[in-house]
Amino acid sequence: MTRPDIALTRYFADLPDPRIDRTKKHALGDILVITVCAVICGADTFEEVERFGRAKYDWLRRFLELPNGIPSHDTFNRVFAALDPRQFGDCFARWMAALCTATGLRQVAVDGKVVRRAPRDTFSGCLHLVSAWATENRLILGQQAVADGSHEIAAIPELLRVLDLAGALVTIDAAGCQVEIARQVREQGGHYLLTVKGNQPTLHDALRALFERALDDDFAGLRHDTHEATEEGHGRREWRCVSVIYDPPGLPPDWADVAAAVLVTRERRVGEQDGWESHCYLTSLAGTAEELGGYIRSHWDIENGLHWVLDVAFREGANRTRAGHAGANLGLVRRVAASLLSQDGARGSIKAKRFNAALDESYLLRVLQGFTEN
Repeated sequence: MTRPDIALTRYFADLPDPRIDRTKKHALGDILVITVCAVICGADTFEEVERFGRAKYDWLRRFLELPNGIPSHDTFNRVFAALDPRQFGDCFARWMAALCTATGLRQVAVDGKVVRRAPRDTFSGCLHLVSAWATENRLILGQQAVADGSHEIAAIPELLRVLDLAGALVTIDAAGCQVEIARQVREQGGHYLLTVKGNQPTLHDALRALFERALDDDFAGLRHDTHEATEEGHGRREWRCVSVIYDPPGLPPDWADVAAAVLVTRERRVGEQDGWESHCYLTSLAGTAEELGGYIRSHWDIENGLHWVLDVAFREGANRTRAGHAGANLGLVRRVAASLLSQDGARGSIKAKRFNAALDESYLLRVLQGFTEN
């Protein structure tokens, strides 16, 4: 029988198996593929993964050996708890990198998310996962769990190390606005666009002072660009102005290859209420005001396109998986499942697509095979 080709099995082939030989009743690749399929189809726990495997045993035999049937939920849990999350993440990162080469990666948004029902000894008090998200392609590129006793700032460099950043623009919120992170992005061949807030007081104050002087003097003597846009709809009106100063003077000298400072000002009216805010950014990319404003807006697709989906369609915030590395590894599987489902062209929400995959095996196979390297 000719078995259907499932690309992810090739990327798992070199993943080290953490089990001792006498406990290897089930192939590691089989365990991982069953889990990915089950999560796509709506499984949120290892008990549900086992139930999926038993219900879909005949279908799974089309492309898996399954010499000893379907593993128990305890086996799934033990294997995922023992798997090295960095090595596991590397397998998915290689797969996603190949896909992004085919689809033309441009912007990589980096942001963290907590799993509140999974307590850990991190700065947030629970499992905290930092993700890299290709905003244009809506693909997860990598994930790094914040180590116990550590902070998101330490996880970001580890995450970036596994990514090919050549030609990419990395956008990070204020938590990742660090001299070392900016330098690392440049050393890996990428550009950075960082949100600057009070956690970098010297830089933040210098940027604020720079733009105050520039606005008072109508940008006299400064190479600059501006772009304004207005949006209306659903009882809301928002005006945005993006101001860019190239080769900005007077900033702290430690930041690598600074090309521009950016100020985004927003005024919005919702009903009868008015609001106003402004934020500063630092970047190594000398783009136009319109381009940089677009990248700043696109950064938050990681919230809407990934984090919101994980909470609403995958109920991640309620997931209690925590043994060893199981929580982080299962979190990565959820992110890959969200990417696969986002890329599929079928109509409907991610939650509806998960239900459809559970009902229709041909659709599930299409989702699994939807990414092929060109």
